[in-house]
Amino acid sequence: MNTLSIGNSGPAMRKQKLRWLHATVIFCAALAFISGGKAHAQKELLVGIGTQNTTTNTVTGGIVIKELGLLEKHLPKTGIYKDLKIKIDWQNFTSGPPITNGMMADKIHIGMMGDYPLLVNGATGQNTRNETQLIAIIAYNALGGGNGLVVHKDSPYFELADLKGKNVSVPFGSAAHGTLLQAMQSRGWPENFWNLSSQSPEVGMTNLQEKRIDGHANFVPFMELMPFRGFARKIFDGAETKIPTFHGVVVRKDFGQNHPDIVVAYIKALMEANDWVRKNPKLAAEKIAEWTKIDKEVVYAFLGPGGIHTLDPTIKTKWLDTIKIAHGVLAKQGRIKDFNERAWVNDIWVRQTFRERGLDYDKQQALFTNYEITGKDPVCNTTISKPKEAGQIWIAGGDIVSFSSPACTLAGVKKYRAEGKKLGAVYLTDQSLGLRLFADKAFYAIGGKDPKKPQVVPFLLKKDAEAHATKIGGKLGSFDEAVAAVGGA
Repeated sequence: MNTLSIGNSGPAMRKQKLRWLHATVIFCAALAFISGGKAHAQKELLVGIGTQNTTTNTVTGGIVIKELGLLEKHLPKTGIYKDLKIKIDWQNFTSGPPITNGMMADKIHIGMMGDYPLLVNGATGQNTRNETQLIAIIAYNALGGGNGLVVHKDSPYFELADLKGKNVSVPFGSAAHGTLLQAMQSRGWPENFWNLSSQSPEVGMTNLQEKRIDGHANFVPFMELMPFRGFARKIFDGAETKIPTFHGVVVRKDFGQNHPDIVVAYIKALMEANDWVRKNPKLAAEKIAEWTKIDKEVVYAFLGPGGIHTLDPTIKTKWLDTIKIAHGVLAKQGRIKDFNERAWVNDIWVRQTFRERGLDYDKQQALFTNYEITGKDPVCNTTISKPKEAGQIWIAGGDIVSFSSPACTLAGVKKYRAEGKKLGAVYLTDQSLGLRLFADKAFYAIGGKDPKKPQVVPFLLKKDAEAHATKIGGKLGSFDEAVAAVGGA
């Protein structure tokens, strides 16, 4: 072995050898750095995803995927992605417009939002050469449920018309804002019918609780969250418009063209997140509550069996009709430019995902069914055969028990109260609008032909309960009065 010896040489030679040694060490270090750099060099692709974690019917497109690591599971790892590190930049917002801003700036590549913000997203992209495409749906309510307006629980107002000239707030640019404008236009009201201001969900909630405003309109889940927390009462729901609502996923068109495999991976993750919720909705509600701080009982009202929203990624023709209606509403207000919705929709990747999972896209696209409440009623001792009439009780710290009818559910309330059990939530279905609701916040038509077996029919709105009570020769009643009216324990 040749070695460099400096110990027995003269002063001049030793200096020269030291210089050689120093140069050699630097050269070898540089060579090692370069070699190591080549061995570990890896290109990085940053993918921005704009989420709305507190918007319950977008959670399977965002926070669930993130927390369960589902996107990483499906990301491509071969071909051009073999030596490419994909970094996901999750960006959380409270509404859709900021996500659109991020997409226009090329900081967000995949985003999720409600129907009106989706429309604005697509139109803005087409008019600024930052085109986006609607690639999948996260959740929908075919009846129009999800957006609404609440007043303080002690308010004397029970209908939208009662708020004429009053102070009402809503997050401008949101799906709730669009629904409110549509309700106003359909009634022939002028734009100054109420004193409308823009407030975020958090600000609106606080101002309503402190009675600084007369009403607050908002989207999922705040219209259920505020009544559940005990300080608000809903007086209007989007289901009254009979126009469907949905939340969907948009992708920058250029990103989809350049990285179709990542788009497919995202849709696979979305569908797996949907499956995870349906497999164990109670656990899903508990975990989503942990991640988002939205009460689990409220999450379950939306995503549990028979819930307010249906998880379904297919893009149905009906949703395009909804977008056309929304465009007409905003056009009347001068808030939007021309928009080609056909060019905006691209279901190629969701169809590919269905094929790869062995599923029939066209069959699912034609369906409007949710998974429903099933089982046997432990109080009335009968099989649940009419899911739309079924109810559930979430026993605090315990199970969720299903019942066959409103009367049997309320009999269950009576039974569990007698046993000293605390109830986390009681769920029934509004018999006019078809929406899941919290039983203790409902109005009831109580009465009928048989005084020994009175009808107890739940409604979200007071006017609907009053109308039905008149129809059956009964009376308007509260939750406690309805519980007292039924048989049971």
